[in-house]
Amino acid sequence: MNSDRKHFNFNDLEQWLDQHRVTEIECLVPDLTGVARGKILPRKKFTEDRGMRLPEAVVAMGVTGEFPAEGPYYDVISPTDHDMHLRPDPRTVRIVPWASDPTAQVVHDCYDKAGNIVPFAPRSVLRRVCDLYEAEGWNPIVAPELEFYLVARNTDPDMPLKPPIGRSGRAETSRQAYSIDAVNEFDPLFEDVYSYCEQMELNVDTLIHEIGAGQMEINFFHDHPLGLADEVFFFKRTVREAAMRHNMFATFMAKPIAGEPGSAMHIHQSITDTQGRNIFSNADGSASDMFRWYIGGLQKYIPAAMALFAPYVNSYRRLARFTAAPINIQWGTDNRTVGIRSPVASPAARRIENRVIGADANPYVALAATLACGYLGMKNRVEPTPECKGDAYLGDYQLPRSLGEALEKLRAERDLAAVLGEAFVTVYTEVKETEYAEFMKVISPWEREHLLLHV
Repeated sequence: MNSDRKHFNFNDLEQWLDQHRVTEIECLVPDLTGVARGKILPRKKFTEDRGMRLPEAVVAMGVTGEFPAEGPYYDVISPTDHDMHLRPDPRTVRIVPWASDPTAQVVHDCYDKAGNIVPFAPRSVLRRVCDLYEAEGWNPIVAPELEFYLVARNTDPDMPLKPPIGRSGRAETSRQAYSIDAVNEFDPLFEDVYSYCEQMELNVDTLIHEIGAGQMEINFFHDHPLGLADEVFFFKRTVREAAMRHNMFATFMAKPIAGEPGSAMHIHQSITDTQGRNIFSNADGSASDMFRWYIGGLQKYIPAAMALFAPYVNSYRRLARFTAAPINIQWGTDNRTVGIRSPVASPAARRIENRVIGADANPYVALAATLACGYLGMKNRVEPTPECKGDAYLGDYQLPRSLGEALEKLRAERDLAAVLGEAFVTVYTEVKETEYAEFMKVISPWEREHLLLHV
């Protein structure tokens, strides 16, 4: 989060809106899928109301827009569909650089009529976990690395996605990992992306070309989880908008193209104490107990958290052997075959990278879940397995292989529910079951090709 914004209040917000001559406000709330819901208000009404109302269920529906028709979902979401009261967080205000009129966007938090935070809203869940860290005197620091694909415009969902045409007039047909020239094929697009990010004060760092054809990665500077989740949320909107303006799509699907690597959201994480010291390192520079226990927590709880890290049926296509994505919860130093990696770093910068999370995960939910796993590890002093010093792909699968299996594990894990909130886990799993039921109504080309005349 920009240091100038960390203590923004409503007076600062009003001055900022005046300075930028804003006439409209996009009042946003991220839903479970990470979609921006909300309303667009004139500046005057936004200033007068300082908030808005939406039905509670708006933040608790699936990616298809459907709601669970029965089950414990309704014990948490009122069957009368009460309004929730949305309050803007002044620290999140950003300009909308592609808008024709001066327009701002502000992320809102969700409260019920009694003033209690709505526990199943994604931002609420991350706040809850960050508060648990604060109560221990711990300050979590994270740095996401977000992969995505640029693809040719595709208006027919029955047609496979293809790489887009670059400046040369040709599409990529081979692997171009870390190629500067391959990135430069899309210079006009990325000039817009960086311009938009600068105007929005997003702290993006490095842009690289990843392994897949048309696959890119953007890295964010390390910061507090809530501010960075907001930035990832804004960034996804930004890249999709910029891509469409250049006659292509940007997708954060975990596995958009068959035969190409999937897209991840690797999250680097460390913890500092009240004096700013990294608790993952001892005074002599060696790895601390907290470092071990954090890894132990990730190993113990990641399988149960998989539905939060891999939220769709498509997500599990990415997690396959020898595809630059992990299949287990082994850990290792400077080892990219494991699910939990410790990069080479100085004692002050010692950190852990969770490589399991997909690019399709909701950033608020994913950050809350990975921090929850580490928190439980430190609180319960969970010892990790011995470090993997070889190829982890040669080991067994230790992660759920499907969304159905992942949901069963999430429902059964009471420790995670206690940290993330029972209401959140109930709503999340019910919504995902509804999505899975929708998916099962669709017959795939593979089934027609191999089963039609052979069974």
